[in-house]
Amino acid sequence: MHSLTQTGQVISNSQIEEWLMDLVSGEEHVYGYAMLTECLRIQHGLVINKKKVYRLCKKLGILHPQRRKKNHYPRRLARNHTIDGPNQLWQIDIKYGYVAGYDQFFFIADIIDVFDQSIVGYHTGSSCEARHVCDAVRRALRSRIADGQTKPILRTDNGPQFVSKAFGDMCAEEKLEHERIPPKTPNMNAYIESFHATLERDLLRKESFRTFEEAYQAVHAYMDFYNNRRLQKRLGKRSPASFLRWVQEGTHELSKYKRAV
Repeated sequence: MHSLTQTGQVISNSQIEEWLMDLVSGEEHVYGYAMLTECLRIQHGLVINKKKVYRLCKKLGILHPQRRKKNHYPRRLARNHTIDGPNQLWQIDIKYGYVAGYDQFFFIADIIDVFDQSIVGYHTGSSCEARHVCDAVRRALRSRIADGQTKPILRTDNGPQFVSKAFGDMCAEEKLEHERIPPKTPNMNAYIESFHATLERDLLRKESFRTFEEAYQAVHAYMDFYNNRRLQKRLGKRSPASFLRWVQEGTHELSKYKRAV
């Protein structure tokens, strides 16, 4: 299936879906399918009607609910921090991959520790709702934070999962501070953005997945490689796991590893 541009160029549905995913990962996440249709027409010269965009948005799981409940939690803007140890600031974002065998996208919601660069938790699935992100955060907390330890600040963009009541409820229950970056400031989420670029280069751009399960297994294997064996110059040519163990020895000068974010 396809659509045409105003100049007669044939555009596949998979390309249109990719354009839609790009739109909702940015400021256009506030738009419903009607305004996304206008974006496709303006930005890509596409000849397409709202009904088709609605069907594609429904397939991708990015339709807005008809009525959104009022957010009970005030927005807290991201502020400057100096990070000098693990579990002080976690950045969260959502990326998508592609399953060629089904001509569909899948989602990766992941959490990075700014100091030691570990991916402390993630979710993979054919959909990514607020509850999936909340579950990933809770699992990360259980694996990284002992009873009585200070919990990290969570930093996100303004995606629908992060402005949802469910995410706000989770932060309140877990006593987590949640801050959100202003629009058009991806540099304020630079560590998770950098990881996603690495993930794209190392895995998603190289592999072609026949099934969702194959894609999930590949992501799981890559996360294990990244955390435990992939060396990083900014960690002193260590993997995140070996850097964290080195830090926890408590006998090293860490000033050069401070992060200003």
